[in-house]
Amino acid sequence: MVEAAEQLEPTLVGQVMRLIQTRIDRRQYTPGARIPSVRAMADSMGVSKSTVVEAYGRLVAEGIVQPRLGSGFYVAAPLAPLNLAELSTDTDPTVDPLWVMRQSLRPGEESLRPGCGWLPDSWMPHEMMRKALRSAARDGSGATLFEYGPALGADSLRGLITRRLLDQGVDAVPDQVMITDSCTHAIDLVCRFLLEPGDTVLVDDPCYFNFKALLRAHRANVIGVPVTPGGPDLSVFASLLEAHRPRIYITNSGLQNPTGASLTAPLAHRLLKLSEPHGLVIVEDDIFGDFEEQPSPRLAAFDGLDRVVRVSSFSKTLSASVRLGYIACRSDWIRGLADLRMVTGMASSPLNAELVESMLIDGSYRRHVERIRTRLAQQRQLVTARLARLGIVPWTEPGGGMFLWCALPGGADAADVARRALAQNVILAPGNAFSVSGAATGFVRFNVTQMEGDKVYAALRRALA
Repeated sequence: MVEAAEQLEPTLVGQVMRLIQTRIDRRQYTPGARIPSVRAMADSMGVSKSTVVEAYGRLVAEGIVQPRLGSGFYVAAPLAPLNLAELSTDTDPTVDPLWVMRQSLRPGEESLRPGCGWLPDSWMPHEMMRKALRSAARDGSGATLFEYGPALGADSLRGLITRRLLDQGVDAVPDQVMITDSCTHAIDLVCRFLLEPGDTVLVDDPCYFNFKALLRAHRANVIGVPVTPGGPDLSVFASLLEAHRPRIYITNSGLQNPTGASLTAPLAHRLLKLSEPHGLVIVEDDIFGDFEEQPSPRLAAFDGLDRVVRVSSFSKTLSASVRLGYIACRSDWIRGLADLRMVTGMASSPLNAELVESMLIDGSYRRHVERIRTRLAQQRQLVTARLARLGIVPWTEPGGGMFLWCALPGGADAADVARRALAQNVILAPGNAFSVSGAATGFVRFNVTQMEGDKVYAALRRALA
């Protein structure tokens, strides 16, 4: 059916057919849903009613819609399997978030990955993890090693996370915390809980590229808020609240991905004040918070977990293999999220919970993170100097973390540079993979921990040339 519409000449009739088919593919129109009337579609597209009548007639003939006497036209065709790639508006695969993730996760030691989002294996706490594993194998109960965990996660771990939140100024109790498999899993559950297809979601522009891909799966209308070194541009934020009535805003308050920007206290207060009359829910992703040298303000601390949902995980600091994150929010929402968690994936891993808990309790996690922060600061300084020799300049100086958001010299197109670097087995993350508006053509996100040695810089020099 889709193929038939695509094979049409680019006539007005074909445009109407493709619009209806696209909305069905994106789940904006589901089976049994009424599509716009002939008059409404003609007015919205600026075409004649006869054009719409012909387009609807062809859709009826193909079995995509069906007429109901005196009532209009309704979706008849069953939904095709969801294909996230088809929902992308990116024509260049180099800036498509799914493509970037596939390249970064591609096996092969020969590839260099300055575009990935994690620490290299050599930076991870190997002995600390082995000690925790030995302890779990030696002392763990049958429940730890073989059984499902409770829906909310281990009580003792939720208590530890609550104390960590209190140290950050976030007033929380264990009933406001639920363990998840990861930070992405946490955001997915929140989207399932709060969103309907077609709802508007605000994200930072640029933002973590997986936000874009994940929100496609939820059929959300995604709109970007420009990022400044102190947080989102509040003039644009205010206008978007009025114009689009968004349901959710997803952001990083500390060490924003990809820019490394951190929220200022005055801007945080104004942002919450602007969003309150609109009932906006803010999802604060704090996955890089432990890498900050001086903690920046957190929206969850100012809001008290009323309209702010805090999500995070230990994937970046401990291990991507030990899948464990959490959601902190209102206790009445936790109950609904726990039900969703059970029907979509049962419960979190008791083994992973015990591993993380043991490292939090004995102080080894704190010492590990302190060492990483020191090493990150040294590496950022070194990489900044080496990139400067190539004319590549950071947009802002981050207060910690692994990322530098950099402008390329001479108006270079980051997607072109990324393609040339990929031919040399160097995987970059070009700016428009992160930008909803496509306004980051000349930027690249660099992971400083993946840029030790000379090979990355030599490949960059050739790609820029």
